[in-house]
Amino acid sequence: MVCEGSASFNLVLICRNYKGDVDMAEIDHFMPLLMQHEEEGLLCPVISHGNVHFMWIKHSNLYLVAMTNKNSNASLVYSFLYKLVEVFTEYFKELEEESIQDNFVVVYELLDELMDFGFPQTTDSKILQEYITQEGAKLEVAKTKVPTTVTNAVSWRSEGIKYKKNEVFIDVIESINVLVNANGSVMSSDIVGSIKLKTMLSGMPELRLGLNDRVLFALTGRDKGKTVVMEDVKFHQCVRLSRFENDRTISFIPPDGESELMSYRINTHVKPLIWIESIIEKFSHSRVEIMVKGGKEFLMRAHFGLPSVENDELEGKPPITVKFEIPYFTVSGIQVRYMKIIEKSGYQALPWVRYITQSGDYQLRTNV
Repeated sequence: MVCEGSASFNLVLICRNYKGDVDMAEIDHFMPLLMQHEEEGLLCPVISHGNVHFMWIKHSNLYLVAMTNKNSNASLVYSFLYKLVEVFTEYFKELEEESIQDNFVVVYELLDELMDFGFPQTTDSKILQEYITQEGAKLEVAKTKVPTTVTNAVSWRSEGIKYKKNEVFIDVIESINVLVNANGSVMSSDIVGSIKLKTMLSGMPELRLGLNDRVLFALTGRDKGKTVVMEDVKFHQCVRLSRFENDRTISFIPPDGESELMSYRINTHVKPLIWIESIIEKFSHSRVEIMVKGGKEFLMRAHFGLPSVENDELEGKPPITVKFEIPYFTVSGIQVRYMKIIEKSGYQALPWVRYITQSGDYQLRTNV
């Protein structure tokens, strides 16, 4: 069972009971239990009442809650709840209480298509929009019959797509998470990456992506040059997992337009790319001077006039958070070795690759 409720008025807005094995009235226990756990400092993502378990997420002013009385796969449930947020946002631009109230009919139609008897079905918003369209608060059935994409093995891509110029753009984006202490030593670091596609290809092309994957090179005996070890790899549903597990080939029929092909994590020691020094000086009881120096080129000096403060208690020393983006560069050294595009009509297509490194949770602790 999936329910959506208002966070401001503790009101259940919409509910869908997929299997009929949980009493609809059980949702009334969720908000009191949530508030009780929050007051006690025991808030957790799963709350139980008797033999019923509530798995919930909060988005804007809404709670999305899944209820079950079985030992369900929690990761699948949460993936579905976040997918609901993604699909509703695609439809309504902003997912909040008002957008649900204005589009009850569309929401119910989507809930029925997204899941059937407790099993996720069509979850791609582009495919759903082919036969469930929304104009204001009015539902309009676009086609009298369900598109073949829903029943096809390739449910994420429509047939008959045509482009005058066939291209695919590949973005390799890596976010660096680093925590550096005041002495300059790296306390923790890792790299979280994703490969995103913008596909403008006609027909039903087969794509094969080659990376400098260390496991692949070891399997083929080509353990030369810079390679990377990817962990926690997650693929879009279009990737043939069995083939990747057998020979590490990333083979797929891509969705049309923009999509995230895969994400990964690299657990490695990252040398700080950007270093910042800060000096905080206190003058009497009413003036503070902060100097922040970044590398050799940037210096910021700020004076703050404060009300007179007599309390000399030790104050907290929050770290400096750095935001940056570096084009044409990846810290891990991951590379797209090739992108093969095969389509039965035999057209030529151009792949374009772009590398970006950006800050994730990048923090530098300071000395006062």
